[in-house]
Amino acid sequence: MATTGVAPWMPTATPRDRALESTLAFLSEGYDFIARRCERLGSDIFRARLLGRTFHFVRGAEAARMFYTPGRFTRRGALPVSVLHLLQDKGSVATLDGEAHRHRKQMFMSLMAPAQVEAMARMAAEGLRTRSRSWPAGTPIRLHEELRAVLVGAACAWAGVPLEEAQLRLLTREIGAMIDNAGRFGPPNWFARIRRWHAEALMRRVVADLRAGRTTAPEGSAARVIALHKGLDGALLPPSIAAIELLNILRPTAAIARFGVFAALALHRHPEARQKLAEDDAYLEAFVQEVRRLSPFFPAVTGIARTGFTWRDHNFHEGDRFILDLYGTNRDPRIWPDADSFRPERFLGWQGDPFTLIPQGGGDHHADHRCAGEWVTIAVMKAMLRVLARDIAYEVPPQDLAVPLTQLPSLPRSGFVILRRDAP
Repeated sequence: MATTGVAPWMPTATPRDRALESTLAFLSEGYDFIARRCERLGSDIFRARLLGRTFHFVRGAEAARMFYTPGRFTRRGALPVSVLHLLQDKGSVATLDGEAHRHRKQMFMSLMAPAQVEAMARMAAEGLRTRSRSWPAGTPIRLHEELRAVLVGAACAWAGVPLEEAQLRLLTREIGAMIDNAGRFGPPNWFARIRRWHAEALMRRVVADLRAGRTTAPEGSAARVIALHKGLDGALLPPSIAAIELLNILRPTAAIARFGVFAALALHRHPEARQKLAEDDAYLEAFVQEVRRLSPFFPAVTGIARTGFTWRDHNFHEGDRFILDLYGTNRDPRIWPDADSFRPERFLGWQGDPFTLIPQGGGDHHADHRCAGEWVTIAVMKAMLRVLARDIAYEVPPQDLAVPLTQLPSLPRSGFVILRRDAP
């Protein structure tokens, strides 16, 4: 309970957005929608209506701490169906609560041992080196498409998902459609959902073949662990759920391609960092963390209150809907001095804070809904950035590198085009 002298029966009124319905404003302002209103209203919390529902929008480290209080929120029913079916789907770990969530999440965390994380990073780096050799010198290459293809291939090999080349190309397009259209409505989203259904059908066959002994997967691989995982009831996961969870390993790994492009963009804008990135691992990690802090990845997370509670003299009730601003918290000037400037040095010696740097969620990886693959993201970004800085000779031709903040998730408009040079 807050202790500012306001009696529980006299709650502080939550500021409201001026608009009766804010959906169009949210779509037209994108990543800046929440932070702009927080600044205008002088508050880390405000109410607004999206798609006919009232949400409490919050930002900042204390808001993240409130949002990730264990057991306070559920993700079940919190995401719009258009997003849920592309990024998680029903029955996935992200839709579970309590002991069921902890049990399933532990399965995912078992895949994140340091040796396994490092193996994924090595596969990604080698995949990028190999693929770059096929780039004709002087021919425009869209880096985002190349990184995505590399990562889907590396993720499948790492997870123990054996696919033929044609299957891999199709899965890459299907996963790309899921990510690219998660923030869109209407036909693009509907067609992407159809592609997800096809990808899930493929994963069901992978699971069925493993369980029947028709194929094998390495001990400790994601495919084997998920196919043989048992729920709290002691039974194997239903094939459809196992398929969803296996796809939820591959899809987020492919999404690292976006961070990879923003890392390449940062290197292009700060070429003086190239040698340090190739030689200094501490600086490389700091550079990656600053890229993650500033990049417009997924803008926010949603939750529904499971019980009533009080925060900052505001009283909330069971069923209240919340949206936590990830993008705005990562750029909050109260947390990050000179917040909009690219300064990797701020992370040298950084001890970490689960509520200030939250591009993939906050809180504890084991207990909360923070992305289980965050360590893989950091390791893969480091490995691929080192390859770009040290092993590939390329130039960046003139192009539109503007990053539209109304595109969710965003990318440079050009997709970041490079021209491979012949090595000197």
